[in-house]
Amino acid sequence: MKQLLTNKITRGELNKFLKTHSGAGKTLNIGSGGLQSSNYFPNVIGLDISKAATPDILGDSHYLPFKEESFDVILCTEVLEHLKQPQKAIDEMRRVVKRGGELLLTTRFIFPLHDTPCDYFRYTKYGLRYLLRDWNVVQITEETDTIGTLAVLLQRIAYQCEVLRFKPFKGLFHLWAHLTKRLGFIVTKEYGVFYDRILEQKIMTSGYYVVAIKM
Repeated sequence: MKQLLTNKITRGELNKFLKTHSGAGKTLNIGSGGLQSSNYFPNVIGLDISKAATPDILGDSHYLPFKEESFDVILCTEVLEHLKQPQKAIDEMRRVVKRGGELLLTTRFIFPLHDTPCDYFRYTKYGLRYLLRDWNVVQITEETDTIGTLAVLLQRIAYQCEVLRFKPFKGLFHLWAHLTKRLGFIVTKEYGVFYDRILEQKIMTSGYYVVAIKM
């Protein structure tokens, strides 16, 4: 029971996304330290800027050390928010993926500071479409709904905060998070512009999952 409560809500959603898009094509995993991508992409090369991540190739995503059109798939999970020049990195990904190849990208929107101090940006779906304006964006999916985002934030308090130096309180935050996640049904309409009642979907989400194709 304790293990189920402390399982990351976001990690479960990420694994579903990766499983859905898994494949045997030649794959570059950018920022490979935090993900066992070989479970879904057996023909994968991991690149990371940190030696501690023990990547296959030590390198900077702003200056990818590969020839043009070297890969069938680019995998970039939970990395974009940590890049100082995201557009430059996106353009590099486009350079090294084959025409018709896929970019599978996930990143944060409403989420606490993490892996500091190298935490620079948060992205809306509109900002992501702008960054990917030279790609065919097939899918941008919210990781959580609005209430689910509150659940993720509660869980991050348990992970990242001391709570009166009393460990059982952390368990209460985990429980609170999982109970909150079940309450998504209470939100029936959401607005991007409140005073004009312009409808929007999932105005709060912990992050986005993107599928884009190189045109």
